[in-house]
Amino acid sequence: MADRATSLTPPSEAVHFGNETDFYGIQVLGLRQVGFHVFQTGENISYGGPGNMPNIRFEIDPNLAAARATTYSSMVWNPPPSPVVDQWSPYLDATRTGTWYLTGSAGAAAKCTADHPCGFRALLAALNDGGAPPVVYTAGVSKGRDYMWNGAVDGLRINDVVYDFEPDGVQTHRAG
Repeated sequence: MADRATSLTPPSEAVHFGNETDFYGIQVLGLRQVGFHVFQTGENISYGGPGNMPNIRFEIDPNLAAARATTYSSMVWNPPPSPVVDQWSPYLDATRTGTWYLTGSAGAAAKCTADHPCGFRALLAALNDGGAPPVVYTAGVSKGRDYMWNGAVDGLRINDVVYDFEPDGVQTHRAG
């Protein structure tokens, strides 16, 4: 439940769990596999519908030729609704399902915004506009300010590495 830490009405908070150590400098155009498993509850669906899901968020330098002054944007994947409720989902592949968008002026320049999201391949094509290659600052799993969500994410995959969230910390292993 959100406290009075924000000025939004009603008070609302967001969460982002990730880091920059493991992901800083990854080439965005080199992302080939991204996704996770989710434990979606019926309660979450009652709060905001079947699309009330966490997302994957990369903070990036988009390096767009069309927006040279922009050195920061969030690259966000909104997954489709989980195909199962009250159990672990199969792997949700962010390169094939759901929608992506960029925040700020990068989204407008790439024509891929929260209001008009695009698919993963279209986003990568838009980021490959002749500027320097876009790079990742941070990567993580997020939940925005829209609806309360109580569930779990596991098996976050970024390219060939899977991040399993365990009680004693994050365990990494090679995919496959």
